[in-house]
Amino acid sequence: MTSPIRRGTRIAHIGIAVQSLDALLPFYRDVLGLSEVPLDDADGARIAGLAAGESLVELLQPEAAGSPIDKFIEKRGPGIHHVCLAVDDLDGTLEKCRAAGIALIDSVPRIGAEGKRIAFLHPKSTGGVLIELSEY
Repeated sequence: MTSPIRRGTRIAHIGIAVQSLDALLPFYRDVLGLSEVPLDDADGARIAGLAAGESLVELLQPEAAGSPIDKFIEKRGPGIHHVCLAVDDLDGTLEKCRAAGIALIDSVPRIGAEGKRIAFLHPKSTGGVLIELSEY
């Protein structure tokens, strides 16, 4: 029996909170030349995905007042919302986080915009950065 392929942790995507996809999508797509990748909307946000090498840029526009992205923009303004790291073993990584005292937003993985299992770590435990963990 062969062991699973270990790829190591890598940046899967960077989530950027925006007020308008229509206003910013042309910059990323037409000026920077990033190709659009279809993604599902999630967590009260319209999401536009753009391929940047092996990683994605996710533009996150709030769909409704009070959604997580809306609250983020209200408090901090548009900008980088989170960094997503793909890990070999999401459940094992969450266990390591628990053991290290890292505050989890999602104690149990859920399905994210790319259809993969994800979980968020609280920024109070990660140097002020909202970290999303994702399976490959």
